[in-house]
Amino acid sequence: MATTTATLTVPKAGRRSGAATMPRTRRRVEGVYYLFLLPALILFTLAITIPAVIGIFFSFTDSIGFGDWEFVGLINYVAVFTDPAILQSYLFTFGFAAVTVIVVNVLAFLLAVGLVSRVRLKAGLRAIFVIPMVISGIIIAYVFNFLFSNSVPALGQAWGVPWLSESILANPDLAWIAIVIVTAWQAIPGTLLIYIAGLLSIPGDVYEAADIDGAGKMQQLLRITLPLVAGYVVINVILGFKNFLNAYDIIVGLTNGGPGTATRSIAMTIFTGFSGGDYAYQMANATIFFVIALILSLLQLRLTRGRNVF
Repeated sequence: MATTTATLTVPKAGRRSGAATMPRTRRRVEGVYYLFLLPALILFTLAITIPAVIGIFFSFTDSIGFGDWEFVGLINYVAVFTDPAILQSYLFTFGFAAVTVIVVNVLAFLLAVGLVSRVRLKAGLRAIFVIPMVISGIIIAYVFNFLFSNSVPALGQAWGVPWLSESILANPDLAWIAIVIVTAWQAIPGTLLIYIAGLLSIPGDVYEAADIDGAGKMQQLLRITLPLVAGYVVINVILGFKNFLNAYDIIVGLTNGGPGTATRSIAMTIFTGFSGGDYAYQMANATIFFVIALILSLLQLRLTRGRNVF
């Protein structure tokens, strides 16, 4: 009678057996998907990529936007870094963006905490709070311009408050505060919705366990809520900061860059230069601004990589 001997094969150390050893195969993308992508890619190239490349090219010339031009090399870029007006616009824009992003995120987070708690009419309140997000920025700016220029000074005179009796928009040291207030008023709803989504994603069991352990509401906020929505905070801060760097329409409607040039942003400086015959010079400024925005975008991707947000 023949005896059959079974041979047991033991996997070598360091090798995974089973399905884990199967090589990964990249799924083939159907050509129809590229066909659907093509129109958007063509429009993006014609409307953004080509004009951007042309603008960067002319930043190395002395062009005024039309007519003859000559190459001048890096002269425009050197001049940008030594121009007090442009440096002032960068200082104002970054300072304004930093202050506004703090104000927006603090207020939006506190409102989100309130709107996910057990309060009456929270669905209606959420709808009311997002209204500013759907209104044009220039319209909001003109409305607040009237309030800051007429209504608030009238109240200051009626109440006998000297510092309220004059328009804040006419004060070069305080006009930026009005811009922060109006920008925050419009930006809070979008940030609020992201925070609400983050807060609603936190399991209720976590708070129940904290209640059993005797943790108070403030301890739960600082030690549970904030750490669990940290990814949403990072996204809101970086997205908000990038958006506020592009501030234009609200500033135009409120102060138009004034008094003087106290509230002139980078975007306003670039557009004003285009109409003032400094096309190539402001294209160099715009190129530098583009590089800064690109760095911030890469920073955002780096910080949000691996976070399970959205």
